Amino acid sequence: YPKPWLEAQPAAVVAPGVNVTLRCRAPQPAWRFALFRAGEAAPLLLRDVSTELAEFFLEEATPAQGGSYRCCYRRLDWGPGVWSQPSDVLELLVTDLLPRPSLVALPGPVVAPGANVSLRCTGRLPGMSFALYRVGVTLPLQFRHSAQRWADFPLPGARAPGTYSCYYHTPSAPYVLSPRSESLVVSSDDSSSLDYTQGNLIRLGLAGLVLLSLGVLVALDCRSRRVPLMESCPRGTGC
Repeated sequence: YPKPWLEAQPAAVVAPGVNVTLRCRAPQPAWRFALFRAGEAAPLLLRDVSTELAEFFLEEATPAQGGSYRCCYRRLDWGPGVWSQPSDVLELLVTDLLPRPSLVALPGPVVAPGANVSLRCTGRLPGMSFALYRVGVTLPLQFRHSAQRWADFPLPGARAPGTYSCYYHTPSAPYVLSPRSESLVVSSDDSSSLDYTQGNLIRLGLAGLVLLSLGVLVALDCRSRRVPLMESCPRGTGC
């Protein structure tokens, strides 16, 4: 039998004390719904309704109520003990603080001149909102909402060098935030300009050696011309 869908309202990640409603929706009218929690064989809650939707209430949810949930449904015209396929797993997280994210630079933290870099902030849960910070700047540089567990922040290479961090939070109130990631230092690659400078120094050095060699040759030539002239003068003439 077709499986139902299970969702959490207001969100699958909430702070302690928030009222959570788990909604199990069947693809057809049902008679009874059951909510299961991972690791428990018996249903956690049952609802007898005559519609496609059943709601299970977790009042003032606590961290202990977080976990993996599924739901099933059955109809009166089905045989005894016959239930639908279970829904996909819903992960409910009840916490004051989300796990710390990580921040990496793609393709790497050293940026070549003229190249761009992308900073990836990765959290634990999909569907979160992300913010990127730079040391020395009070407000976030960029915001991103992502259906994945990560968000990418593109940066132009010329302005990329600096120290960065990120965090993520639930996309709607009541908000649950993560701590900041560890700092990431992005630097520029000056090796090309260094190579260019070294090349210029080498060329200047070679040019200097050539000029020095020419000077030595000219001096030797002049000396070789003067010696015979002096030897040809009679003694005592002073020439």
